Amino acid sequence: MIAKLKGLLDEIGEDWAIVDVQGVGYLVHCSAKTLIALGEVGEACTVHTDLQVSENDMRLLGFAESAERDWFRLLTTVQGVGSKVALAILSALSFDELRNACAGGDAATVARANGVGPKLASRIVNELKDKAGALPGEAGGVSFGAVSAAGSASADAVSALENLGFKPAVAAQAVARAQAELGEDAAEGDLIRVALKKAAG
Repeated sequence: MIAKLKGLLDEIGEDWAIVDVQGVGYLVHCSAKTLIALGEVGEACTVHTDLQVSENDMRLLGFAESAERDWFRLLTTVQGVGSKVALAILSALSFDELRNACAGGDAATVARANGVGPKLASRIVNELKDKAGALPGEAGGVSFGAVSAAGSASADAVSALENLGFKPAVAAQAVARAQAELGEDAAEGDLIRVALKKAAG
């Protein structure tokens, strides 16, 4: 099984990236957080992977760190949670939010993710409440934590770009690049202004 890729980030899309490993391009499906953490096209990157094989499909999932892969594997043990839904949950919630939601039976928080209705959210928190505590909390690294902090300037900037019609992954990546340029203490308005230029470019 393919467990990790090290190579150059060749291309990036809404929920996927292509990693060039010595001339072979691997298509990996990723959460918005991982797409941000991978960096710029052309840069070296490392992706932890999980290979899913079904009757008519073979899909490689990519994660910026092994902790996110652990959460992905746990989420997909729940009936009705496939790879697409699991990535949507990991895109919408930080590890701490997810762990606290499962521990506290907070289905409403999990239901914030695209494609997760109230019934599925309830099943997720009920099935994982005794398992989630063993998994890591907030991920390390500026690019993972910065955009996921609810109520932060970066999170509000991402929301603003999404309201303007940008896809979540594009908005998150543009804001992450703007924050890297302006610094951690950048105001929301400045982040939006710079992120708009980067998203449009």
